[in-house]
Amino acid sequence: MTGAPASLLTIFGATGDLAQRMLLPSLYGLQREGLLPGPLRILGTARGEMDAQVFRELVAQAIVRQVPEAERDEATLQALLQRIDYLAASLDDGPSLRRLGEHIRAMRQAGDVVYHLSTAPHFYASICRVLGEMGLAGDGTRVLLEKPIGHDLASSIEINDGVARVFDEQRVFRVDHYLGKEGVQNLLALRFGNVMFEPLWNARHIQQVQITVAEAVGVEGRGDYYDGAGATRDMLQNHMLQLLCLTAMEPPAKFDPGAVRNEKLKVLQSLRPIGPAEVAQETVIGQYAAGAIHGAAVPGYLDELGRGSRTETFVALRAQIDNWRWSGVPFYLRTGKRMPRRHTEIYLQFRQVPHSIFAHGGARVQPNALVIRLQPDEHIELRLMTKTPGLDRDGLRLSEVALDLDMQEKFATMRSRTAYERLYLDAIEANSTLFVRRDETEAAWGWVDSIHQAWAQAGIVPRSYPAGTWGPGSAVTLTERHGHSWHE
Repeated sequence: MTGAPASLLTIFGATGDLAQRMLLPSLYGLQREGLLPGPLRILGTARGEMDAQVFRELVAQAIVRQVPEAERDEATLQALLQRIDYLAASLDDGPSLRRLGEHIRAMRQAGDVVYHLSTAPHFYASICRVLGEMGLAGDGTRVLLEKPIGHDLASSIEINDGVARVFDEQRVFRVDHYLGKEGVQNLLALRFGNVMFEPLWNARHIQQVQITVAEAVGVEGRGDYYDGAGATRDMLQNHMLQLLCLTAMEPPAKFDPGAVRNEKLKVLQSLRPIGPAEVAQETVIGQYAAGAIHGAAVPGYLDELGRGSRTETFVALRAQIDNWRWSGVPFYLRTGKRMPRRHTEIYLQFRQVPHSIFAHGGARVQPNALVIRLQPDEHIELRLMTKTPGLDRDGLRLSEVALDLDMQEKFATMRSRTAYERLYLDAIEANSTLFVRRDETEAAWGWVDSIHQAWAQAGIVPRSYPAGTWGPGSAVTLTERHGHSWHE
């Protein structure tokens, strides 16, 4: 814990897409469960001029759009709206900023203040500077920053330095919403809460690891942002390296912010650089062309963007973690847009048994595998070998079977939580365990920057792939040249 429970949550960019789709509905979910502190007030601010009642109507509309009908009730909605206020402000308008500062000071009660900067990252330092100048960033305040922070290591350092001039590191909560997902947190429970997995979770027993984050959607109106980022900066540096860290890290001494984040940082520092000499063999980038998703024709990236571009919408690579636990184990990472389906999973393939006693009968022993699916639904599957039923006369016949844990079925009576419900609750209560520390962010950027530089030096450009496929054909070669294949 780094503070007291908050009595005021101020959301900058409160009329934006992220707020409407995820933040405000998540606050509704916490209100419905009675998890918001009684004194908590919520102040929305953005450039748009409107009174508080109009903003409350926008909040209500967002909740109707995003919250399932079975989970909506008028009493909860009205209780949430009673907490909410709104005041327009703009960084280039001094009087509006002063009015906002006075309003924050008036709304703050005995508890802490949380500032959530749901804005473009290049505004972070300026907003923090203004809060500091108005005397609103002292003890008892903390700030949430949405990742990715910057577009490379240099810009990330510049933004982090600007924030750090006002907020010390313990009061900076960097948001990666993947860390708020139940399935991601369950990965920690699976690894460190079960005696049978951790002794096998190393190079001696695991042959390869795959992490896939596939999206069926295109850029969806985010073309200008996405074209400046691409799959590598938008997804790989941001979400996928966090999944890699949680999969590969050493057991922390305890489940607290410092211990968990220290172990994640060690993984990032152990990643082997991919330079110009290796980049052609160890990475593949692609850009989707026109194709079909779920039987419906979709345009290509350039058609959606409306101009030429060499931005990658798909990246796959083979990473190596140079430490005792993982030496020699390839970590295959891939992410892309306009893939056949929305799909996020972590796949661990164990090594073969050293000797098969069933070989004389022609039985083939498949390596065991653990599949941890994170979306669209949460599912854990352990693949084992078992005897095929029957009266075998020439040796046993074997079949691969799956031990399944369907999280939706097992916990059917419990409501599925959104990622921001967990993250907001932790931020309000000053628990930073599931947020990203500055050194993690910059270590990730440093590794990704070296790959971008290697592509530029080697003259590598994205290869076209039809929408509705799993990326360029060379992504298959990436694994097969090492005797592996993608799990699909």
